[in-house]
Amino acid sequence: MKDEAALTRMVTALVPTMSRSLAEQFNVFRVMHHGTHEKQLSNVFAWLLREEATHHLGDAFQRILLTRVNTVLALGERLPLAGFRVLQEVDTTVAAESGKDIADIVLLRDDTAVMIENFETSDGHGHDYKSYLAYGSANGRRSVVVMLCARRERQRLSMGWEDAVVVTYAEVLDDLRAHLDADRRWRSANPRQDVFINELIDQFVEGPQAMTVQEQLEFIKTMCETGESARYGRRPVASVAEDFAAQIALHAQRQFEDSRGTLGSVKRTLRQHAERVIRPQVNELLGAGTIHSVSANFQGQWEWCSTLVTPGNEPNIFLEFGPTAVTENERAPEPVSEPDYSRVFVTRQAGVGIDRIVQTDLTLEEVLAGLSPDDDRLVLAVLAMIRRTER
Repeated sequence: MKDEAALTRMVTALVPTMSRSLAEQFNVFRVMHHGTHEKQLSNVFAWLLREEATHHLGDAFQRILLTRVNTVLALGERLPLAGFRVLQEVDTTVAAESGKDIADIVLLRDDTAVMIENFETSDGHGHDYKSYLAYGSANGRRSVVVMLCARRERQRLSMGWEDAVVVTYAEVLDDLRAHLDADRRWRSANPRQDVFINELIDQFVEGPQAMTVQEQLEFIKTMCETGESARYGRRPVASVAEDFAAQIALHAQRQFEDSRGTLGSVKRTLRQHAERVIRPQVNELLGAGTIHSVSANFQGQWEWCSTLVTPGNEPNIFLEFGPTAVTENERAPEPVSEPDYSRVFVTRQAGVGIDRIVQTDLTLEEVLAGLSPDDDRLVLAVLAMIRRTER
């Protein structure tokens, strides 16, 4: 086992070579932001399930989905695999007082109904499982409720949904890919549909993209330079790869967790400096109440920020760093052309976004080391931002 310092050097060196394959690649679903809402994705699954649809797959996807459902059911309860009509947005409301309830997709035969709720996670998210089941049971049909989702999360299944059959996108799309891989004639006759379905699979199933040859060569170079080249001579290859991946993953997790802790320390120190130094000095120079208060309550991509709250309709000023500075610079009207994210940035609010971003020469290392009350760099940057507003 390599020592901690050597592991840190190796992981840090490998990240750039691996990140290129992890970076977002072209995909029609990503470009169009399609599939970000359940209705959009339900439309695609309903299209695949319709026997007569333009995919020219016939009932193949019905069979794929229902085969997955049958693996969960007892032998005597298994469903027929084809012959279903496909309905969407079906009102399953049983009683008016219970409120309107809509099933995303329903597969219907004279003898069987499959009620499908499509959602990102295996969560009924307020839908009435019993009304779904009862609707499907009308006219003596056999009724089965299916949760079709991106992620199976058992702890979210409650209020009857724990009895639903859970099927993930990855399961049915992997089965679809295997079906298409074995059908060369269909791929030859339907190239446009083949591309579309591959884009669908890439968006909702695939992991990191394959590395290019140039990226592979850079990876090999890094492995040699960090003392890891001996791994290439060991057998069995799969076991060596798994061991290497596990070692990298554990250390990368530690580095990520530790670095997030460092971001938290920067945030606390920066907020204290803003409260104790920036606010009183700016108020002394520009008038009491110019900065009403200091907060640091944002979460998510805006978490790494301290807000200098101004009164009335005056724009707030933000002290931002790290991941938040990246986010803001990407959407600023005039972004910093060569940003150095080891430094603190000052931005100014404009509606729901910002209208100005400035990179200071104050480093995060200096913030962590402790800022002197005499250090006026951020005070001057904030004054310049406010005075620009007053013009």
